[in-house]
Amino acid sequence: MINNSGRRKEAIARVYLKEGKGQITVNKKALADYFPIAWHQTAVTAPLEMTENLKNYDVLVNVRGGGVSGQAEAIRLGISKALVEINEEYKSALRKAGFMTRDSRVVERKKSGQKKARKRFQFSKR
Repeated sequence: MINNSGRRKEAIARVYLKEGKGQITVNKKALADYFPIAWHQTAVTAPLEMTENLKNYDVLVNVRGGGVSGQAEAIRLGISKALVEINEEYKSALRKAGFMTRDSRVVERKKSGQKKARKRFQFSKR
């Protein structure tokens, strides 16, 4: 059993990969139950499909924090890193697709004296 982690925004995913029939379980739920939107399911399974391992490994995921899209992309990074640990030859294809890079963009902090991070309070000259 190979384990790895992936992160995106505030989401952190712990991914466990083992030989199996292709079952993906996220927080003790099936993938389709946890991510009802097809785009999120595609994001999670993309590294497995690209390396043609969708039916070869069972994936168990514990994910917390962030939103739905952030969690899906965190899982994708975790699966990609685990696949590279299994077979180093997958790294070039996964990197080319952008699955091996940790997206470092996070929410900018709110500044004092302002409404939000960049939005100001309305200015009145008189």
